[in-house]
Amino acid sequence: MREPVRIELSETERERLVGMTRSRTLPSRLVLRARIVLLAAEGLSNRVIGANLSIDFKTVMRWRNRFLAERFDGIERERPGRGRKAVIAVEAVQDVVHTTLQVKPEGTTHWSVRSMAKASGLGKSTIHRIWKAHGLKPHRVESFKLSTDPDFEAKLVDIVGLYLNPPEHAIVLCADEKSQIQALDRTQPGLPMKPGRCGTMTHDYKRNGTTTLFAAMSTLDGKVIGECMPRHRHQEWLKFLKLIDRKAPKGLDLHIICDNYRTHKHEVVRTWLEKHPRFHIHFTPTGSSWLNMVERYFRDITEKQIRRGVFRSVDELECTIQAAIDQHNQAPRPYIWTAEAKDILAKVIRARAASVDPRFSGTLQ
Repeated sequence: MREPVRIELSETERERLVGMTRSRTLPSRLVLRARIVLLAAEGLSNRVIGANLSIDFKTVMRWRNRFLAERFDGIERERPGRGRKAVIAVEAVQDVVHTTLQVKPEGTTHWSVRSMAKASGLGKSTIHRIWKAHGLKPHRVESFKLSTDPDFEAKLVDIVGLYLNPPEHAIVLCADEKSQIQALDRTQPGLPMKPGRCGTMTHDYKRNGTTTLFAAMSTLDGKVIGECMPRHRHQEWLKFLKLIDRKAPKGLDLHIICDNYRTHKHEVVRTWLEKHPRFHIHFTPTGSSWLNMVERYFRDITEKQIRRGVFRSVDELECTIQAAIDQHNQAPRPYIWTAEAKDILAKVIRARAASVDPRFSGTLQ
């Protein structure tokens, strides 16, 4: 019997093949081919390799020869399958693409594979292939929000500058109010979690009132100054500023980052700020609450304390929130801002271009 040609491997090739055999992410067919080549490099025959790997010796011979001829390209590149290839008329493909992009289906907001197959007379798998080839996903929609503030760039640079290069002898505080926090009591007690079953909570609830959380988070150490109040008018905002003034160390300037809510610009508030020159207010651009890092803290306290909570009164809700703030301040961790203003502006420019020209591929992430 003729001996197969032995495969000679360089150290680099051997390391790459060994790495392929140990991979947990590669398809199993590629791992098998790498094992075949490694065994072939040891001088084993096709039949011995086939017996060791429980495969036909002809399969071993095929991948041995492909590696000899094309090296890694021979075992990694997939050949087209055999059999009759599906043929779809170019006009039919263009019609599906045009209908997907330009025509709204009757009785619904978007096309599905089944509704398009029914309308076009093609199979569901054919529609899927056409959409995949043209990058069409009618079932998905991405949300966006672009600021219309004419001073967007100046405000963005100002706030990001405070995050990345805070001024000396000053404290930067991200402040805002989380309004309409509901004290919800469940109509029935839920079941606790146990092995094999998650905890349960009734879908319906009883409302016991609302409260508003005013919070200011230091970008330096992550500590939070917070207080719950029944409403969120300019009177409550001014009361909160006075609370910040009392709790913040004396002799340091206070740079407050907040949004453009009307109560933040009330005449009474402006008059008070003029008498307290250590306060410097920095307004985020319109529609850009994501620039205020205290929103991240609001998300955390909502997920960890409020959403699954059971509150029989507003007082119980406020006590829970205050306890969460006190616990946070025992071991605070600041949120670190890393994005530079120029990178954010580049994304905004791409998003604005996409909103004007739908063919533009860049989107705001």
